[in-house]
Amino acid sequence: MKLWQKSSYTVNEKVDKFTVGKDRELDILLAPYDVKGSMAHATMLAEVGLLTEEDKDTLLKGLQEIYEEIERGEFVIEDGVEDVHSQVEMLLTQRYGDVGKRLHSGRSRNDQVLLDLKLYLRDAIKNVADHTKSLFDTLIEKSEEFKDYLMPGYTHMQVAMPSSFGLWLGAYAESLVDDMVMLKAAYDITDRNPLGSAAGYGSSFPLNRTRTTELMDFQTMAVNVVYAQMGRGKTEYHVANAMASVGATVAKLSMDGCMYAGGNFGFLKFPNEFTTGSSIMPHKKNPDVLELTRAKCNQITSLPTQIMSILSNLPVGYHRDLQQIKEILLPAIEMLNDCLEMTKLMFEKMEPTKDLLEAPIYDYLFSVEEVNKLVLQGIPFREAYVIVGEGIEKGEYNPERSVNHNHEGSIGNLGNDIIKKRMEEVYSF
Repeated sequence: MKLWQKSSYTVNEKVDKFTVGKDRELDILLAPYDVKGSMAHATMLAEVGLLTEEDKDTLLKGLQEIYEEIERGEFVIEDGVEDVHSQVEMLLTQRYGDVGKRLHSGRSRNDQVLLDLKLYLRDAIKNVADHTKSLFDTLIEKSEEFKDYLMPGYTHMQVAMPSSFGLWLGAYAESLVDDMVMLKAAYDITDRNPLGSAAGYGSSFPLNRTRTTELMDFQTMAVNVVYAQMGRGKTEYHVANAMASVGATVAKLSMDGCMYAGGNFGFLKFPNEFTTGSSIMPHKKNPDVLELTRAKCNQITSLPTQIMSILSNLPVGYHRDLQQIKEILLPAIEMLNDCLEMTKLMFEKMEPTKDLLEAPIYDYLFSVEEVNKLVLQGIPFREAYVIVGEGIEKGEYNPERSVNHNHEGSIGNLGNDIIKKRMEEVYSF
């Protein structure tokens, strides 16, 4: 069954398979949102006189039944049925007769699928935000727990200056705050009702778009009907950018975890049950979770480019190209949540190495501390820099292994309370 099917011909089987793509599988994710949107639409149609109260009540009863079937996992898109919209309308018509055929008045599959996606993405963004906040909480907790454990800091992959596990973990926590800002912005763009734009040019029916906006608890509507349809693809692009921001942070953290757990670094380790082994080397304890997280998050960072490649040369109006975006975005949301959950689990169990900086290899970490001591004695910085540099070249450099960083955001004053406050301010949807 197809909502657009004519009686005079049947679409070629190969054409049908190619054009439907993975819609039927992915539309299962959209099914509860399609029903919620249809319930709001039916309510509004009755209020503007396009449905009788009896027909509205019948449709709402039928839609509620379908929603409960979806919740129980009993809803399927049957063979030969094109998409979730067709399946819902077919079930209503089979069960309640011609009243099921009245539901589509004043809307198109164009605004229907866009509505479904926006409702789905609202919840999806909240879910990603919850997972992001959970990882943030773990990083802040561990930052405080290990704030007195010093570790080397690097620039250009060379030993540079003292750092600490608290400083390192707190940095990634603060990065997630900025990522949450991106998620909130994507949510605000998503949270605009497109229903009533129909095929992208409105309807001659006296629709009440403000009413459906209220019924579905949108912040506002996408006002201009042409722009509402332009939201298809653009909405997903903004969501993908926010996901890519989170993914970039988690990929970088995962890379650090893999590197620091390596034998040449030895900064931290994970419990044996959180690692995998080798088929030939009995000593191996591989951080496969973080390696896969790094790979998957790097995939997620490519999402905006993939989506923009689909959108880049499309003129105004709906185009079937947009269907492809569902196939790359929807599975990536679950992938990102899995990565966030596993990263949280790994860093909850991390075991840092204490007294790392006692090793002679880290002597030069304290060169800046030595320069600063001379500056505090009244020697100009550039002269102090030369004095310490010459001492290093002559083998006369013998630093004290002490760190006195107390300004905001430094080793001795992490500022995690400020970072937590910022997260609480933005973590609201």
